[in-house]
Amino acid sequence: MADTLDSLESRPPDQRERELMARLPQLVARAKAAAGWSRILKDVNAADIGSRAALATLPVTRKSDLHDLQTRQAPFGGLNTTPVGQLARVYMSPGPIFDPEGRGQDWWRFARPMYAAGVRAGGLLQNCFAYHFTPAAFMVEGGAARIGCAVIPAGSGQTEMQVQAIQALRPDTYVGTPSFLKIIIEKAQQMGADISSIRHALVSAEALPESLRTWFGEHGLPGVLQVYASADIGNIAYETRSGGVRDPGMVLDEDVILEIVRPGSGEPVPAGEVGEVVVTVFNPDYPLIRFATGDLSAILTDAAPSPCGRTNTRIKGWLGRADQTTKVRGMFVHPSQVHDVTRRHPEIVKARLVVSGRVAQDMMTLHCEVADPASASSVDIVESIRKLTKLRGEVQFVAIGSLPNDGKVIADVRDYD
Repeated sequence: MADTLDSLESRPPDQRERELMARLPQLVARAKAAAGWSRILKDVNAADIGSRAALATLPVTRKSDLHDLQTRQAPFGGLNTTPVGQLARVYMSPGPIFDPEGRGQDWWRFARPMYAAGVRAGGLLQNCFAYHFTPAAFMVEGGAARIGCAVIPAGSGQTEMQVQAIQALRPDTYVGTPSFLKIIIEKAQQMGADISSIRHALVSAEALPESLRTWFGEHGLPGVLQVYASADIGNIAYETRSGGVRDPGMVLDEDVILEIVRPGSGEPVPAGEVGEVVVTVFNPDYPLIRFATGDLSAILTDAAPSPCGRTNTRIKGWLGRADQTTKVRGMFVHPSQVHDVTRRHPEIVKARLVVSGRVAQDMMTLHCEVADPASASSVDIVESIRKLTKLRGEVQFVAIGSLPNDGKVIADVRDYD
């Protein structure tokens, strides 16, 4: 028997498709009751949207649009169908961008990736996502409650205490960013602490390069899996394994309709072609219809049915960004934030944020064109970067006219190998 969270994961693909398409008209109708979606879908007859072809005719709403939508109509751009006061939580991510959480069980649909990673009823996991303002930690809490396991609300930081907690409480699972897991393992080695109780790990919010997977395997964690999720959507897709071996790609969540479209348009591309991830999510409080994440991926077309028993479509995982918004140490950095830094410092004629290094060792440097690079001071600019992005960054001054004339505000030159 397949070891899945429930029978939905092992449905015949044609049954899944029929059932998803049958739910679409009701989703569109519910969304149109919200002011923001009513504007976006003003000429749409919900009853007509019952197929992928019909869905592809609807406009794309981009993650990069959220800041402007929310500025015009606080706090969620009119995209929420549940009033703010009836929600469970309201989050604020850098930008700022506000995200809701409703009161339903496992609202973020995180139990599926956690179960695939080895989390089981009666277990204990160490939750190392931040509990401050952003929702990742609460995604884990919701999934843990559905599965029936206990949580150590460790949050991020305080590495020595993290190691002490693992040594004393013996959790079987780590959930958090891959870079912080590496830091914890290194700290445990320095302290001579036994953290061998951690047998499973689910990571997200950063890329997981093969070199880091290999490193984890060499340090006692060969089965690290990742989940592709976002603060507005929750779980989109996640890795699985069969017989201790990682299966190809990432399997889609059961409440997500995925399209891969040509970047900058809403036109679906052929299966296997790299394009932008666009998702439609069946969420009763915050329905998202043709929501473009800004991420690149592709549908796996040559993978055999997975022996894990899950039959849903698989994607190749995260393949880069379709726009200039990028993630640094688990936090999104937006072009608008770079613009806000330059506005605070009139001496900056033009700027480009360069993200370099390797995952878990990445760094941000703001390249600033100024009239006199030799005498310019970076102290105040460094502080502005920290305040506006919640991340540390360096500053490099260059002469006016030195930066490329290509429209880029953020350049991601990290090594992902």
